[in-house]
Amino acid sequence: MGTNGAVPGERGKLDKSVKRGNWGNQIEFVLTSVGYAVGLGNVWRFPYLCYRNGGGAFMFPYFIMLVFCGIPLFFMELSFGQFASQGCLGVWRVSPMFKGVGYGMMVVSTYIGIYYNVVICIAFYYFFVSMTRVLPWTYCSNAWNTPDCVGVLDGNLSSRAALNLTRLLNTTQKRTSPSEEYWRRYVLDLSDDIGNLGEVRLPLLGCLGVSWVVVFLCLIKGVKSSGKVVYFTATFPYVVLTILFVRGITLEGALTGIMYYLTPQWDKILNAKVWGDAASQIFYSLGCAWGGLITMASYNKFHNNCYRDSIIISITNCATSVYAGFVIFSILGFMANHLGVDVSKVADHGPGLAFVAYPEALTLLPISPLWSILFFFMLILLGLGTQFCLLETLVTAIVDEVGNEWIIRRKTFVTLGVAVAGFLLGIPLTTQAGIYWLLLMDNYAASFSLVIISCIMCVAIMYIYGHHNYFKDIEMMLGFPPPLFFQICWRFISPAIIFFILVFTVIQYRPISYNDYVYPTWAISIGFLMALSSVICIPIYAIYKVCCSEGDTLLERLKNATKASKDWGPALVEHRSGRYAPAFSPSTESHLEVQPLQPEKGRSEAAAASPVQGSNGSAHSQDSRL
Repeated sequence: MGTNGAVPGERGKLDKSVKRGNWGNQIEFVLTSVGYAVGLGNVWRFPYLCYRNGGGAFMFPYFIMLVFCGIPLFFMELSFGQFASQGCLGVWRVSPMFKGVGYGMMVVSTYIGIYYNVVICIAFYYFFVSMTRVLPWTYCSNAWNTPDCVGVLDGNLSSRAALNLTRLLNTTQKRTSPSEEYWRRYVLDLSDDIGNLGEVRLPLLGCLGVSWVVVFLCLIKGVKSSGKVVYFTATFPYVVLTILFVRGITLEGALTGIMYYLTPQWDKILNAKVWGDAASQIFYSLGCAWGGLITMASYNKFHNNCYRDSIIISITNCATSVYAGFVIFSILGFMANHLGVDVSKVADHGPGLAFVAYPEALTLLPISPLWSILFFFMLILLGLGTQFCLLETLVTAIVDEVGNEWIIRRKTFVTLGVAVAGFLLGIPLTTQAGIYWLLLMDNYAASFSLVIISCIMCVAIMYIYGHHNYFKDIEMMLGFPPPLFFQICWRFISPAIIFFILVFTVIQYRPISYNDYVYPTWAISIGFLMALSSVICIPIYAIYKVCCSEGDTLLERLKNATKASKDWGPALVEHRSGRYAPAFSPSTESHLEVQPLQPEKGRSEAAAASPVQGSNGSAHSQDSRL
């Protein structure tokens, strides 16, 4: 590969990895990562958490957690993947005993990838049925409605007084809205129990097929094709959010809703639950420990400034959450005003917000199908951005792990295989009990385990591999060591916060329920098994690695199992300077003439004395001239 004929000043050609491929440019990487981090949770989880945990006061713990835990972890994962140019398995050459962490990330990404696409497929379904003159969940006159159904537009109840009268009558019998009955009785055709699967809902199955085909086509050429798609999928949701925002704030009662969302209740700041919610939301929202960040960064050029990227992406993600809150609560305030009730009566989160409360509010607007189409189109795009990365994580891990020319050329077939498997595994989630399973996976497969994986990753890099080594690696890559603030966060503050989230999650634990349905014990056990299945990879692989390592005593074996393997380091020969410089060099790569003594020196001295740790540019020009 040599120097690819680069001129001393020209860094571009040198940096590319021909075999694995790279992003077309930096914007593609940033957009992909924004699309990955900004997902459905930003729209349907954050605004509700904010309103429930003290409105504007919640922003305070939220931003503190962002600065001390979110951005540092994000930077750590990006720099980790970019330095080694490997997916979530290959990076663990840094300390082979911990490769189980990579397998754990793969398992988590598999679970999330299966159920996330089902949510996208429901959004697709709503998107298609919105293409009518009257939205099907507007009135109570359909075959699936019950006598309890009271629509916001039904009958002659235009006057407030009559509406409030029906309210009084309805305190005895619970009012159900047409949108809720449409969701439960028509779209899901919900069964009475998680064990009672009933039949597959064919419309949903069709939409699941559509969403998997879309994801596959966008990833058909790996990051080369998905990098082009994100120009649209990562930016267009902001256009839609802005359209809905402008439409929302011009409505009567919108201000009430927004005040609900933003009015600070400062007494709640002393409540541990608020801090726990803030930390968990930051953690899950940024997609730490899913393996996706490492994978996306591994397609970067070696000298890309991922420090800058991590700050841009994290802040964009949080700003989107706050912005989405305005969009959601302005329309909920309008609806509460129309019904003459408190905003808290109409506020909801999760699928209930996206598929019941918000669609119902949309029926009150003139040309409601248009707003509905826009809203669900936005949900689809937000979901797809995350789904691309989940699939790419699995494919990259498999391809990098096998690692021979044969599989690299057939990467498209690996993508196809993973997509087909994901589709087949998603079929049970389109049955009549599907939503119960979906929420079970959402609550258990990707909650405790992510926190444990992330904690172990921090400890492995900072304490087993050693923070000095890691800081030097980053300096070699970026031209400057990580700022002091990040060094302190990585070593002490972030692991402490992660541990706090873990303890908090355990203390706060309540068995899952859906509306009034309480899950049976066997279902909750399955949930815990899913959570365990990703974490259990870590000790199993560690024990296996220690058993396979050389050494007479257990301590020697442990040392050998944790020490970085010989092929750890930058992927391309031209970046392997300093302590990664090859000990003997073929004539083509004679760029060791500058430092003939280094391979003989101790590793730490070599790293310290290496002249190649200058600024970004100088480090590189020295390599390329030789």
